[in-house]
Amino acid sequence: MKSSKKVMKFTAFLAALTLTAGMPLTLPAENFTVSPITAYADESYNEGGLTFTLYDDHAEVSGSDYKATSAEIPETVKGLPVTSIGIYAFNGSAIESVKIPDSVTYIGQWSFAMCDSLKEVTIPANIEMIDIKAFELCTSLKTVNLPDKFFKVATGAFWSTPWLKAEQEKDPLVIKNDVLIDGTACKGDVVIPSNVKYISSGAFEKNSNITSVVVPSSVKAINDSTFFYCDNLVSATLPNVETIDMMAFDGCTKLSEVKLSGKLKSIASYAFDDISASGTITFYGSKETWDKVEKPTDCEYLNKAKYIFDENAQPPEDEDVAGDVNMDGEFNVSDLVVFQKWLLAVPNTELKNWKAADMCSDNYLDVIDLCAMRKELTKKL
Repeated sequence: MKSSKKVMKFTAFLAALTLTAGMPLTLPAENFTVSPITAYADESYNEGGLTFTLYDDHAEVSGSDYKATSAEIPETVKGLPVTSIGIYAFNGSAIESVKIPDSVTYIGQWSFAMCDSLKEVTIPANIEMIDIKAFELCTSLKTVNLPDKFFKVATGAFWSTPWLKAEQEKDPLVIKNDVLIDGTACKGDVVIPSNVKYISSGAFEKNSNITSVVVPSSVKAINDSTFFYCDNLVSATLPNVETIDMMAFDGCTKLSEVKLSGKLKSIASYAFDDISASGTITFYGSKETWDKVEKPTDCEYLNKAKYIFDENAQPPEDEDVAGDVNMDGEFNVSDLVVFQKWLLAVPNTELKNWKAADMCSDNYLDVIDLCAMRKELTKKL
């Protein structure tokens, strides 16, 4: 029966994936809007070694010359703005360089996957979504230039690339522009920084090294497969999450403690499947509110869990550690070094939490804050 259920689960997931192939995934509208496809494809058009699918109001790159080593995508074709790069458009090609115009807002599933000669890519300024495994297995991709804006990244967009490996070595929580792109290199207890607004689907997938996770109140959704088969994950705190999507905690066999927001609206099918541990679920709301949450009726984990309903208590608040500019959960010399480099305008220096550097609480960062930081560190010695 259990194996049959697994087959049904993955069949359902693959069916959903197939239905969404070639178009943006349906995502919460908060802070993000993907330009919709408003008409059926009118015709195909070839130009400069690229194939375009033309719609009434935009064009999509749908194919390419797989032997070409470079490509320059135009902003418009036949008077239509080029707004998306479609599924498999450059997949497995010999491309070494590509120029993507700022008109592009969506980079589709597997669009550049397995382009093992691609060395560098600049993501356009108006990007809204990089979809599933868009650049996976680009084994020469060492440089990814990202715009300084919020955009969403789906499962495995940069898996098996030198760029992602280098970012993981800097920090196992790979965070860019308030988006947690990847956490597969994390270990132990994970506290996601309060500046994170969005966690990519599959961000921690199959990470057997994490034992607990605290999600900040700025995150409203746990996306598909975010913690899929994190088989040593014991506890999860989700203080402001409103939706938990398909297979989010599937296979987290030791998950025994879950803390959920009273604002929770829905739990998708298979979100808590294949969990052998007995669960205790703390819900920051009443039983009546819990009963209104849309959720699967056949989920063994949810049905057998012990429930604590606490509508009066407030869920845990995010706490910023003063001086912790790199947001690793503690204030130490590494924070001082990063802040000093930032004040000296050293290239590629990032303050993940500038507020933590504002030691004088005047909303202005300068050498006075640096001196105050040094003074505080001296007290710890």
